[in-house]
Amino acid sequence: MQTTHAVFVHPGEFEAHRHWYPKALNAGIHPMVSFFLHLSEERMIRRYCHLHPKVKAETLRDLLRYRCKYFIWAGADLLNVTTAGGKRQMVVIENNSCPSGQKSMPLLEETQEQGGYRRLVERCFVPYTGKRGLPPGGLAVIYDKNHMEASGYAVAMADVFGEKVLLAPFLENDPDPPVRFREGVMEVRHAESAWVPIRAAFRYVTQRPWNRIPLHTRTRIFNPLVACLAGGRNKLVAAKAYKQFNEAEKNSGLKINTPETIWDVSKREIPGLLKKMGGQAVVKIPYSNSGQGVFTIVSLEELEAFMRQDFPYDRYIVQSLIGNYHWSSKSAGGKLFHVGTVPSVQGNTYVADLRMMVCSTEQGIRPLCVYARRARKPLLDYIDAGADSWDMLGTNLSIKNPDGSWGSDTNRLILMDNKDFNRLGIGVDDLIEAFIQTTLSTIAIDRMAADLINSQGRFRIKRFSGINDDAALLQEILLES
Repeated sequence: MQTTHAVFVHPGEFEAHRHWYPKALNAGIHPMVSFFLHLSEERMIRRYCHLHPKVKAETLRDLLRYRCKYFIWAGADLLNVTTAGGKRQMVVIENNSCPSGQKSMPLLEETQEQGGYRRLVERCFVPYTGKRGLPPGGLAVIYDKNHMEASGYAVAMADVFGEKVLLAPFLENDPDPPVRFREGVMEVRHAESAWVPIRAAFRYVTQRPWNRIPLHTRTRIFNPLVACLAGGRNKLVAAKAYKQFNEAEKNSGLKINTPETIWDVSKREIPGLLKKMGGQAVVKIPYSNSGQGVFTIVSLEELEAFMRQDFPYDRYIVQSLIGNYHWSSKSAGGKLFHVGTVPSVQGNTYVADLRMMVCSTEQGIRPLCVYARRARKPLLDYIDAGADSWDMLGTNLSIKNPDGSWGSDTNRLILMDNKDFNRLGIGVDDLIEAFIQTTLSTIAIDRMAADLINSQGRFRIKRFSGINDDAALLQEILLES
């Protein structure tokens, strides 16, 4: 068995072709997306409140200026949906801690060759790690997938800090990983088998990171682990955070739009809930990501296939399914169905989602990058019993290979460039709506994270277990090194 090591990344080593998809490397950003990303906070507020006259401008202003303490870097996946009456809205499917996206984003400014990689490092990582109390040591980027973006952040960090940065894989199934913790300090092993102490680390570990990264460390980790447990990688707790936010802000006119969600569901309860929703629903393992652990069910065959599988967790969430008008779930708020892409020359409409990445800066929450993804197969008006609903509804590009490594289906990537953007059929108002929905859901999760940390800065495990009582998950959480 070959031992894995970290590598040093040095200042001046940035090469764009290593950190962008080929189709994004030379793409020119669409003028409408550029216009949106350059909009001032005040212009966004005025436009949004003009279209939503019941929203209190002062409340929205306060929320946009909110400074996250834990969920600093976020990326929401949103669906552009409508009702039979033509009321369109952006619906939050999930909000991800340590999200991907930079490799899919055309440069906002041609002269800023490191694009969003450097903007995130300068706006957020530097202030977050510049505080006193860090142990002596170097800088590192740790990752379990997406080497393209992880290495992009490492080179940007090396240039911004003017020092070499360790780039270390930290895989879930590695029996001898090049990352360890000693008395709260992260140490990274480089090629000479020497362990280097780390004062601050940029984390792109997304697959159940709590099972190998302690919640309490002296090394400052960006994003901190509590952001994942509070909803950034935990769909069950995220749903509860959204509900708490909506209840707290109900007089402001602002609301996080989500599918109807039922949480704390045992596996045996799923068939009955599916029946109540009209035979269509989405079942999710709350702690999976990258398109794993999500099951769209529209037929008895798909339900039976799901029920035959074994899973390690005790709790699931069930959401109303958003499909075609003729086969979407029945929910308390009525049917929602996909707007989808503009029809292709063959007349096909595809489900597409929008990823909005944001970061919490000293001035408030700001958009960082945007991209979209479409499903493999076109959305049908009517489906047969044997149809694979995931092929029509699933948009995630990640592919898990048999050896545990990850690939990506970039053929379904929709860039924010002059060629692709118009296929989405959205405008500036939709982008503003997507940003505000992302901001609200980010704040909701950050508030939940704050509630899970006590006045001494310790994780409230009893409080968490009361919110997410899943024995299998609780056993995975690593509190101390």
